[in-house]
Amino acid sequence: MRIKAETLTITKQKIIKKTKTNNKKAARIRRQRGYQWEDTIVKRFNRVEKWKAFRLGSPSIALPDVLAVNNKDSIIFTIEAKSGTSTSLPVPADQIERCLTWIKTFDIYKKKHVILAFKFLSKKRIGLGEYENRELHEFFKIWDESLKITDCVCTYEGRFFAKIDGTRKELFLKECSMPFKTKQRTSAQLN
Repeated sequence: MRIKAETLTITKQKIIKKTKTNNKKAARIRRQRGYQWEDTIVKRFNRVEKWKAFRLGSPSIALPDVLAVNNKDSIIFTIEAKSGTSTSLPVPADQIERCLTWIKTFDIYKKKHVILAFKFLSKKRIGLGEYENRELHEFFKIWDESLKITDCVCTYEGRFFAKIDGTRKELFLKECSMPFKTKQRTSAQLN
């Protein structure tokens, strides 16, 4: 009996170790996707005349993901970028709030917006390490400053919801027409 119990314990330890490795790998992949999406947005802005964009760094230092400015036309965007393989991408309330705080400090700009940029990758996760192909979707939503800041989520179809007390309430945010070529979809295009 003792030998079987020891064998079971060893097997269990190996499974736990493998799961921890998988979680670390998954977290690393998610961070890489996020960085790549932010980098793509910055490069797209910087290829357009009059625009300059910067990736502002780590999320732990309370900065927006991207800052984009057009000094000639007096436009500034703070951008929170989300990318993934799921059917919805969440935006925590504190990330919207930090973007609003930043945008409000630049009084010199006439047009100031918080942009929520979503990229739904062309593969959809259906299980652990399992994916199926789908169409790539990008959405650029303008946060409405009159709304109460709350946790939100954008769906693959481009619908946007506030999460309030465990329920979803649909919000109708304007689409931002970007100054560069995108794979942007509007909710109307998908219906």
